[in-house]
Amino acid sequence: MRRAVWVAGAVLLADQASKLFVVHTLDLAQRQLIEVAPPWLVLRMAWNRGVNFGLFANDADLVRWGLIAVALAISGWVYWWVARTPQRPLVQVSAGLLIGGALGNVVDRVVYGAVADFLNMSVPGVVNPWSFNIADVAIFVGAFGLVAFSGDGQKPRDARKELR
Repeated sequence: MRRAVWVAGAVLLADQASKLFVVHTLDLAQRQLIEVAPPWLVLRMAWNRGVNFGLFANDADLVRWGLIAVALAISGWVYWWVARTPQRPLVQVSAGLLIGGALGNVVDRVVYGAVADFLNMSVPGVVNPWSFNIADVAIFVGAFGLVAFSGDGQKPRDARKELR
């Protein structure tokens, strides 16, 4: 489980370092937009008070602290689930990605009151209206990895055969 902890720490550090650099050093919070390699990569400031794509966004403190509690509960559950039995390295890495990403967004909600999203990627002719951050990518890849790599590799049992 040490692997998951190291991965989670690395993701948390990379996420928070990137946010400090982009939001404060590059002053994206004031500038709102920096075209790095348009349309492929644009830094576009977005303060996400909700969940993915701003769903359930609300300025209420109840929503903010509720989302913090949910993220911490999910992180704790994933850690417990992966730590209770020996897991493959890819499962441990996936858990670390998900936990580190969730904690990165929790830090934002505590410090800023919202998640700092700033990466915006599009292709010519198609404009992506949403921004995201390193934590979001880690959560997505980690959740996918947990689904793809967890389990014992056996086919699911057919319950109908067991009833006969």
